[in-house]
Amino acid sequence: MNANTLDGEIVTNRLDDWRMYQGVRTSRIFAFLIDYLIVFILCIPVAILIGVLGVATFGIGWMLYGIMFPGVALIYIATTLGGPRQATKGMQMMGLKLERLDGKKIDGLLAIVHTVLFWGLNVVLTPLILLATLFLDRKRTVHDLLLGTVVVRAYN
Repeated sequence: MNANTLDGEIVTNRLDDWRMYQGVRTSRIFAFLIDYLIVFILCIPVAILIGVLGVATFGIGWMLYGIMFPGVALIYIATTLGGPRQATKGMQMMGLKLERLDGKKIDGLLAIVHTVLFWGLNVVLTPLILLATLFLDRKRTVHDLLLGTVVVRAYN
């Protein structure tokens, strides 16, 4: 088996190619912006549905507005990042995908944990979390490091 060890994890040689990481940092930022524009657009029909539900339940359903955005975002992430392409629509547009260092597929649960860790670390470390990509190997963020994942160019 052609593999190396990185931070105690087995990494295949394909992930050692520096071309897999060319422009990843910038593309990742634009993919994030595209994805959250998509999530905002997906929230429109959900907001209408919650509004109708609120009228039907005499206002009780309107409490769902508080969890609408995170709920839509998590469903979007689980189905796209945890799907067969291992990339959100924004990542696909920017030519990126998320991979595990051990070569296994990204599932919906790992995709959700990846996103929750991103937002949790962002709350604690503010946007300075992106500075980690300047110092960590393969332009990884802290949550990538914790989960054994890496964002690479998707050459199809």
